[in-house]
Amino acid sequence: MAEVVVQEGESLESALRRFKRKVQQEDIIKEIKRHSFYLKPGEKRRTKEALARKRNRKKKSKEIE
Repeated sequence: MAEVVVQEGESLESALRRFKRKVQQEDIIKEIKRHSFYLKPGEKRRTKEALARKRNRKKKSKEIE
């Protein structure tokens, strides 16, 4: 869990900026989005395979150029 202690004399805006940076570095938002809905194992497998096909297509198109 991201935690930021506001130091003496520090503005709230700069503490908020530090907090946002820390949250982004720890990939908390990505994790929340991943757990926000349930994917059936078959659906998860299909999306994973689709991403692999997309990567391979992109890789082959770069090799041709």
